Amino acid sequence: MGEMSTWEMVLVGVIAILVILWFRPGIRAALQYGKQAEEKDWRGFLLPLAFVVLFVILLLAIA
Repeated sequence: MGEMSTWEMVLVGVIAILVILWFRPGIRAALQYGKQAEEKDWRGFLLPLAFVVLFVILLLAIA
């Protein structure tokens, strides 16, 4: 694929802003819940995320 033209970049930016606004109530609730979370709650979130990142790095190294 070639480079995106200006109108395509503007369209992608507008779509990104709309998605952020659409998910804004959920993001706000998640941030508020995150402030109340305990340390072990974060460990349960970060451990699977770390495995996914390592798996993607492994796949990129193999390719």
